[in-house]
Amino acid sequence: MTERISAREAIALVTDSFAELPSPEGTFPPDGPLSWQGYGEARAYAADRTGEEESVVCGTATFGTASFGTTIDGRPPLGPVTAVLVAFEFGFLGGSLGERTGDRLEAAYDHARTHRLPVVALVATGGSRMQEGMLALTQLQRVARQSALTREAGLAQIAVLRDPTTGGGWATLGAGADVTLALPGAQVAFAGSRVRPPDADPAAYTAEAQVAAGSVDALVPQDGLREALALWLDLLTRPSTGAAPVPAALGETTDPPATGWDAVQRARAAERPRAEAYLDAYFTRRAAIGGDRCGGTDDGVLCGFGRAYDGRTVAYAAQRGTPTRPAGYRTAARLIRMAGRLGIPVLTLVDTPGAANDALAERQGAGAAIADLFAAVATARTPVTTLVIGEGGSGGALALAAPGSTWATPDSYFSVIAPESAAAILKRPAAEVRATAAQLRLRPQDLLDLGVIRGISPHLPGG
Repeated sequence: MTERISAREAIALVTDSFAELPSPEGTFPPDGPLSWQGYGEARAYAADRTGEEESVVCGTATFGTASFGTTIDGRPPLGPVTAVLVAFEFGFLGGSLGERTGDRLEAAYDHARTHRLPVVALVATGGSRMQEGMLALTQLQRVARQSALTREAGLAQIAVLRDPTTGGGWATLGAGADVTLALPGAQVAFAGSRVRPPDADPAAYTAEAQVAAGSVDALVPQDGLREALALWLDLLTRPSTGAAPVPAALGETTDPPATGWDAVQRARAAERPRAEAYLDAYFTRRAAIGGDRCGGTDDGVLCGFGRAYDGRTVAYAAQRGTPTRPAGYRTAARLIRMAGRLGIPVLTLVDTPGAANDALAERQGAGAAIADLFAAVATARTPVTTLVIGEGGSGGALALAAPGSTWATPDSYFSVIAPESAAAILKRPAAEVRATAAQLRLRPQDLLDLGVIRGISPHLPGG
């Protein structure tokens, strides 16, 4: 487990400069709103021990200056970004939320919206403060509203989950962020350590478990937080207009396939360039999101944000040639909606034989997940550009494709169904699969003639 550090130490660890915001004024009864005997003394002791007046420190901070001219992920960043930063002090009554905590958080979010700044939350909390009863618990509604208003304003929110992050702090500031990072080994759960069932598996209440469940995007070690936050802020705070450029085709084949079956064989060739190769050629650097926020992940779909070769931030959702699972569709839909809120164009790469069709996929809501992605693409608030780079298998591929803005590479195909499946449905012998492929008109040039795609992506020197 990562060693616990104070709020001020965490701030110094990740920022280049920090200016604390003034605390909201107001009176506070000696023992709080419930006249909880001894609460005033507990607060005084916590203040003396930590040097803080409350469980959260709020201010404006700059990120990225110290890295400027060096590297992030091996490449230079573009420069510093200013953000509103809230950091929890766990040493102050377990980082718990009370009325005055809510006052500070509300003021910080209001400052962010007024000055058009993203919000970074360094969370370490045990939940709501019992000595303030329901008045403390209702601060979660207050925080949730501030987060929602900030999201509607098109401002990015990034959370870093420190140890521990439990209760309402996890269920609002943590899980409600656009991008959620966590320290390895940190406790991350809605249930705190003292209120779990006695036979509960402790591994289920960790950051690692939340990553596996699709609720946290990535684990980041404490000494890597500065660069990770600088990269994410750099990517998420630079909206742009216009569609993402169409990637150049990377395969060695430049001529269109002669037959439908040739197109299928090319798309299925093991040596054909895959999503990773296209993303590496398209972006100078990128950062991934992971998980559908509904309990699932799919390694067959890569999603995230990157700096494109033309200098703009572009969001990407790329299939990796495997059957796409419901979590993959939900993660892509999450990405497209987030990109729309932040004013960032989207690139999708289609490459799947189709949606996963096993019993588990049906239990996980395959139909609903695909429908949600169709809706996300159809209502995208920023342009979506699609390139078919391999197999385009039925609705499982079409869900990721942008109507009127889809291209294809010479080593790809797009079809209503795979030719083998089409032949089986039509009760044709295996010998007629190739002829069926021709009838389906699935080659890139066929798709262009039919108006399904806008063009065939050319090969460009250097990619």
